[in-house]
Amino acid sequence: MSLNLIKLGVGVPDVEWLERRAAKGRPLTVHTRMTPKRAREVEDGGSLYWVVKGVVGCRQPVLDIKTIGEGRASRCEIILEPRVIRTAPLARRPFQGWRYFDKDVPADLSQAGETDLPDDLVRELREIGAW
Repeated sequence: MSLNLIKLGVGVPDVEWLERRAAKGRPLTVHTRMTPKRAREVEDGGSLYWVVKGVVGCRQPVLDIKTIGEGRASRCEIILEPRVIRTAPLARRPFQGWRYFDKDVPADLSQAGETDLPDDLVRELREIGAW
């Protein structure tokens, strides 16, 4: 089982925005301050799960994790595949930076029963336990 990351999509209005950005066909580079100590595990089939407006709604497979610079000036670049995979909605509280994400990972919608229902309706149905 691979190790995943989870990160807030700050300034991301919705999952469709990420999909439009990925449709350009170029890998997406996410810049962070801290490099994961378990980067090799994440690179071995892991994904970055995006929290958009308080809900995990999609993921992007991780291609590479690089550390740029040294010491206090070092930064991390997480290179993601230009493919957005929608997931079953999962509510998450705000947090800073990224976190490892290996427990209670939401299923991909293709596995969870993909639907044409709006994301807001699916989220509300899950919150009340009707789905």
